[in-house]
Amino acid sequence: MSRSEFSVDQLAKSFSRDDADAVRLVLDAVPHPIFAKDSQSRFVVLNRSMCEFMGHSCEELAGKTDYDFVPKEQADVFRGIDRLVLDTGEINENEEIIQGPHGEIRTPVTRKARALLPTGARFVVGSITDITKLKQHEASLQLLFEENPLPMWVFDLGSLRFLDVNQAAIEHYGYTREQFLSKSILDIRPREDIEAFRRIVGTGQGSYQTGRSWRHIKADGSLIDILAYSKPIDYDGRAAFMVAIMDVTERKRAEDDLRRTREFLDTVIENIPVMLFAKEAGQHRYVLMNRAGEELLGIPRAELIGATEEKIPTRHKGVRDLVTRRLAVESHDGKSKYVLAVAEDITERKRDAAQIAHMATHDVLTDLPNRAALVERLKFTLERATSGRESFAVMRIDIDGFKEVNDVYGPGVADALLGQVAKRLAAATGKHFLARTGGSGFTTIVSEGQHPAAAVDLADRLLATIADVFDVEGHPLRVGLTIGVAFFPDDATDVTALLSNAQAALDRAKADGRGVFRIFEADMDRKLRERRALEQDLRSALAGGQLFLHYQPQASVSGEIVGFEALIRWTHKQRGTIPPAEFIPVAEESGLIVPVGEWVLREACREAASWVKPIQVGVNLSPVQFRQGNLPDLVHSVLLETGLDPKRLELEVTESVLFDDFSRASSILRRLKSLGVKIALDDFGTGYSSLSYLQSFPFDKIKIDKSFVWMIQKNPQSAAIIRAIVGLGRGLSMHIIAEGVETIDQLDFLSEEGCDALQGYLIGRPYPIEAYANEVGRPAAIASVARPRRGR
Repeated sequence: MSRSEFSVDQLAKSFSRDDADAVRLVLDAVPHPIFAKDSQSRFVVLNRSMCEFMGHSCEELAGKTDYDFVPKEQADVFRGIDRLVLDTGEINENEEIIQGPHGEIRTPVTRKARALLPTGARFVVGSITDITKLKQHEASLQLLFEENPLPMWVFDLGSLRFLDVNQAAIEHYGYTREQFLSKSILDIRPREDIEAFRRIVGTGQGSYQTGRSWRHIKADGSLIDILAYSKPIDYDGRAAFMVAIMDVTERKRAEDDLRRTREFLDTVIENIPVMLFAKEAGQHRYVLMNRAGEELLGIPRAELIGATEEKIPTRHKGVRDLVTRRLAVESHDGKSKYVLAVAEDITERKRDAAQIAHMATHDVLTDLPNRAALVERLKFTLERATSGRESFAVMRIDIDGFKEVNDVYGPGVADALLGQVAKRLAAATGKHFLARTGGSGFTTIVSEGQHPAAAVDLADRLLATIADVFDVEGHPLRVGLTIGVAFFPDDATDVTALLSNAQAALDRAKADGRGVFRIFEADMDRKLRERRALEQDLRSALAGGQLFLHYQPQASVSGEIVGFEALIRWTHKQRGTIPPAEFIPVAEESGLIVPVGEWVLREACREAASWVKPIQVGVNLSPVQFRQGNLPDLVHSVLLETGLDPKRLELEVTESVLFDDFSRASSILRRLKSLGVKIALDDFGTGYSSLSYLQSFPFDKIKIDKSFVWMIQKNPQSAAIIRAIVGLGRGLSMHIIAEGVETIDQLDFLSEEGCDALQGYLIGRPYPIEAYANEVGRPAAIASVARPRRGR
């Protein structure tokens, strides 16, 4: 149907000439795109803004449908919404992603309503708000999955099962990580919502494109309303969606039903879903107010028409934030002038944006500023102090005994304790800036008062305020504080150095016995520089091939060599041999342990693959390797690259691997074990929760710590502990190996107690593998390393 066959002139026959002119005037003056479609979804009326939005003239658009301008899949969706509006009469609001006339991606919000003419003809009346810039801004604020303050998860597109959730989702919904991962996304929805959700997921597009909210069920059974923002991703080779959740339960979720039969002009004005009003330009009297404006203000339009008020408060919704667009228009005959305005309520949008901004700079648990906020505040304080030649202090604070509370009572009690500690610290610091900067760490900027007296006084006050017992969920708990202090400008003049020096003072305070505070001294800086130099040298050693491996044999009690443990060694160009106990902690703190560990794993596997005898090789793993990178993929890649049989590789871990996130570490260990490698628990008996770890994960081997072996003859308790560990291993079908065996008496005791294997200087010291050529089944090197032999 062409524009000449069906136009606004034909629709306006029901009105007077002035009314018809008013239709044109109002439609073209409204700054929002507005359109009307007939029952066949053909465009019959479009205002100037709509034509500009579509990138076509009104003549090109009139009588056409969406199928003439957008892909069929998208046009099908628009047509379905049109039918729904015509059939039900309900207002539909839909957020869409479309391609603009110049190929750009645009995000409009389209609102549609039904209009009825006196003749009985039905039309779809719609308006469009372009929120492309808002969407682009939101996209730029995306946070990393795990640290995002909004609940987020990943689910499998096929099975709809959860694949991963972040901590914010666990805390907000109340399910544990294990409970989440045992469910599908249908399990947290009311039954009556499931079919609608399946339809959305079946389109292969994010549910956010529907512009609707959903209901979710929390762990306590309560229902919440949410908006879900999702993105298709590839997750371990599976088609999946990453979803971010915003809880909008408190927002208004329903709109009043606006079913009214009016003449066409009333329908257009009434059903524009934003506030629209007009004033007489000369005397500023209201001559028009639509229903959306009436509802927003909470004032009957009869009280407004003819009034000249400039400020109109809402009666029931308090103060609202509005975006208002005004346009000066003239009547058709040019005799009258009006101001036409459209006002959009963005109160909730601004409130949500403010909440997101707050969450990005504040700790979720304590609501204190986080590390990012601390750095910004520290930069500001430093600039102000520099210009005013002032001094201030940076104070690093750590809670003593927090880890023990977490181990004994669990994370729930530990988090509650942390909240109480934060409140006491905030009260004690008063006007000074306080931030939470780590698991049990806080940092404060002491910017007022004379230093060092003001900082010392605050440190004493903080130590005193934590001394009193805490009552946490019925548990009387005591913790302490250790504090390190650095001053500007005496100790450092930049942010990084100030924080580093305060941390050095905190480390010194911990070394001095905890429960005290220490002020930064130059010697601390010297040691810090030495540590940084050692880190740089270690980087060069790794890149320059200066690291090498020694191998210490492991034997059965009968004397047969059953394996070797690979041990890293470093000979510095100037300093000579550097003990692993000195450079391994530096590697772990700097993150270098990840590439160093990868080198050790690859070198040990390459070497073992060349042995004629198929005995085991053991490689130690650091807790840092579990937190960074994809360890199972690395091991799998190295095994394929070197050709080593997975059954010959034994990965040794300590209980500290399981401390930070037991669920995640256990999952990684199970993936490693599925490759066919063996997992050994090193230094057993020195940690706190050994038995619970053995119950939760089936280790292949337990290594008795050398401290117990050395005390066999000196301490009856050590002998009893070894006897218990051997019995425990036998009951759990785990092999037992004792480290640090140096004497025949130790060997005899362990043999009598049924220990499976031994390792120590009595069996053999760590040497280059050439020293053990016979044991691995290859010709000895010409210059073989001399080594002591085991004897009885």
